[in-house]
Amino acid sequence: MSTGFKPMEMAFALAEQAALTGEVPVGAVITLEGRLVASERNRMRALRDPTAHAEMLAIRSALDKIGSGRLAQCDLYVTLEPCTMCAAAISHVRLRRLYYGAEDAKGGAVDNGVRFFAQPTCHHAPEVIGGLSGARAGEMLRAFFAGRR
Repeated sequence: MSTGFKPMEMAFALAEQAALTGEVPVGAVITLEGRLVASERNRMRALRDPTAHAEMLAIRSALDKIGSGRLAQCDLYVTLEPCTMCAAAISHVRLRRLYYGAEDAKGGAVDNGVRFFAQPTCHHAPEVIGGLSGARAGEMLRAFFAGRR
């Protein structure tokens, strides 16, 4: 990885930007051989699009930049365990590795819920490393939702 580039830190900065705009604080970064390919944050409200999760937007951007329908040598860093929609997209683009922060007992689909990558119908399962700065990500989400109540 290039000196000073910390993908998970970038994902947290993006999550903080999302929260400031009223979006659920989730940020996502895609790398290739340690270099930044794409970075996004949740923008569902801004785009009026329920599919505008940070992961989906980052995947779309990375595919466009790489000029391919696959991201086989890329890694995804995201602050929250991906949902079923995002897990399916991760599988379809063949991401090599998934790093995520907080587990999502309610909406997560990697280590919780449907456990998408463990299903026999899943064609590709990335290597998964969960819990990276999980407490920090969880606290960011708790603070965001506490401010909404």
